Amino acid sequence: MEAIVGRKEEQVILNQLLESEKSEFLAVYGRRRVGKTFLLRQVYNTHIAFQMTGIARANTSQQLANFFSVLKELDIGINPVDRPKNWFDAFALLRNYLQRLDASKKVIFFDELPWIDTPRSNFLSALEHFWNSWASGRSDILLVVCGSAASWMINKVINNRGGLYNRVTQRIRLLPFTLQETENYFQVHQIGLDRYQILQLYMVLGGIPFYLSEIRPGYSAFQEIDRLAFAKHGLLKLEYDNLYRSLFNHAEKHVTIVEALASRPKGLGREEIVRLSKINDGGTLTTILRELEESGFISKSVPFGKKIRDSIFRLSDQYSLFYLKFIKDQKITGEGMWLSRIDSPAWRAWSGYAYESICLQHITAIKRKLGINGVYTEESSWVDKDRQVQIDLLIDRRDHVINLCEVKFTQEPFILTKGHKEELEKKVFTFKNETQTRKAVFPTLITTFGSKDNIHSLGFIQNTITMNDLFEG
Repeated sequence: MEAIVGRKEEQVILNQLLESEKSEFLAVYGRRRVGKTFLLRQVYNTHIAFQMTGIARANTSQQLANFFSVLKELDIGINPVDRPKNWFDAFALLRNYLQRLDASKKVIFFDELPWIDTPRSNFLSALEHFWNSWASGRSDILLVVCGSAASWMINKVINNRGGLYNRVTQRIRLLPFTLQETENYFQVHQIGLDRYQILQLYMVLGGIPFYLSEIRPGYSAFQEIDRLAFAKHGLLKLEYDNLYRSLFNHAEKHVTIVEALASRPKGLGREEIVRLSKINDGGTLTTILRELEESGFISKSVPFGKKIRDSIFRLSDQYSLFYLKFIKDQKITGEGMWLSRIDSPAWRAWSGYAYESICLQHITAIKRKLGINGVYTEESSWVDKDRQVQIDLLIDRRDHVINLCEVKFTQEPFILTKGHKEELEKKVFTFKNETQTRKAVFPTLITTFGSKDNIHSLGFIQNTITMNDLFEG
């Protein structure tokens, strides 16, 4: 059996549910390819009494046939004439089968639940009846439902206002691997890349286990990006359209917003999204933004000193940003395309934005390096009233300090020049002057390979965080 990499907190939760003295209802969600099914199968393995995976774009009759086929393989005593006509019949068959099993905890696993719940199928009503009328009153049932459409899972199951209201006893949102987990994954699979190359892959693939599983030992990160992104049948060339259409109905609007955000990597406010996407401001836009955020494609932050209506949205999915920047409109493909772009202006601009996004996703590691992992903080960005000064990361600390972070992606140790220092001094002065903060402001560098001390940095830069620190989170 393949070893599970990372997911330590999730494994603790999953095993606690197995040991519970009452029946449990677990909902697991997370974006496509993040490893939900793998984790559940590996942990629950021999405890799974029934497992059904929904079929994409199948109708109710086909989903029921799939259910019956799975159950028939497990229960050879079922007669073909017992084939269910509806989901209430199907759950009655499942209940009869489970009652005959002798196990302290029986795991019933419905994977890709949103696909199973076809229009007017009454699947959720039957699931509700199965849980409320039978399973919840026992001590030996662990009902697990899983889906990639995060918004659907939250609205239809976790926050259900009908018969499933408040019935989910545990939820897990499975996130992509961190840099540390990605490094561990490569170590387990004997892929000998250094941290700079792992960072390069992470900037393209994010921490998505399925994408990482395509990396071969014995090749550099640059070679593998070339193969996956620019070869004729490269995975990354073909994944983009399927990614959004498999998760969202009428995904065209979701893609439009993603592409608007990709054109402004520093982020957009709601009014700017409306202007660029041509989608009217209102409930539909709110729903799309929420679905993209819950699925992990975009992130929302409130600028320092602002209110939630002033939120800034950023594209946080590394693969989508890379695809739209380098693959979508690429007319010429083939071996060597990526290597030929290294250190080009487009590559440098993308690297800066991608690394900045990774830093925002590894705030815990940054706080650990700063020695404030036990201190309450709020992270935000900030733009002055004249929109001349932009600060991409502020860490506002309860201990009366604000870290003003400057993120620099370089291929060697960063050198703070006189011009860099003057620019950073302007940011500090403008921020303190406009916000009238009484807290100490610490200029903080986040770089790849650290920085070289010189007359400009000594006594000015208060903290320096490196790529290695992000791996230690």
